[in-house]
Amino acid sequence: MKVSGFSFVRNAVKLDYPIVEAITSVLPICDEFVIAIGDSEDETLELIRSIDSPKIKIIETVWDDRLREGGRVLAVETDKAFAALAEDSDWAFYIQGDEVIHEQYLDNVKQAMLKYKDHPKIDGLLFKYAHFYGSYDYVADSRKWYRREIRVVRNRKDIFAYRDAQGFRKQPNDKLCVKLIDAYIYHYGWVREPDKQQDKQRAFHSLWKNDDEVAQFVGQASEFDYSNIDSLSVFKGTHPKVMQARIDRMNWKFDHDIAKKNYSARVAFLTMVEKLTGWRIGEYKNYKIV
Repeated sequence: MKVSGFSFVRNAVKLDYPIVEAITSVLPICDEFVIAIGDSEDETLELIRSIDSPKIKIIETVWDDRLREGGRVLAVETDKAFAALAEDSDWAFYIQGDEVIHEQYLDNVKQAMLKYKDHPKIDGLLFKYAHFYGSYDYVADSRKWYRREIRVVRNRKDIFAYRDAQGFRKQPNDKLCVKLIDAYIYHYGWVREPDKQQDKQRAFHSLWKNDDEVAQFVGQASEFDYSNIDSLSVFKGTHPKVMQARIDRMNWKFDHDIAKKNYSARVAFLTMVEKLTGWRIGEYKNYKIV
């Protein structure tokens, strides 16, 4: 079995993406890793080169900033990296620049790849998610955060990144048939110094909105206000080893009263139903679990 990893990034230093941690977290089970580095305003290229692994293949790209509708440029860049994978790879492990997998799950992922390698009707593997918010001590747990997403797909030409590259589909526009596995992706996109998080918000929303809309949506504040959150819980697990140095460098304070919930009456009811039954009514699912 041969496994390729892939991702894309631009301005990772300027926007403080944990891209090195993302890549190194999946390298142990990958035979190669293709990273598409967009035209950056910082030392992103040098940062990726500093990983110094023979598995890493860098392709340099130019982002089409006109593709703002729906964050389409993110899917285009993802597909560039996907297209550059070795043709003889069986599986492709996708990791975004603010995602990391804990080493405790790597064997589960590898075993699932082996189990379904010769089952062509299985298009990919579905992962669970933990969304960290404000600091490394809290996870967002409300309905607005997606619970699962595809991060391993077959290395096939009919598979493509869907919409803003949160997930994948296959030609002509069908959902992938996937197996849900016992593995979490840790999403750290909402854990940064408040000023860097505000910069990231401006850059991120510029992929969906025009400049005037971004200014109106993000505002003029120099720091991101982490207090505007509907629900958090305390994280009781451990973080991936590759994240430890970044966690040790954390130089801001974020505290939150987890008993405080900022729900509308409708969301409060739907949340109660989910806690009682495990059913998330109206959940968006860009996949078919088989």
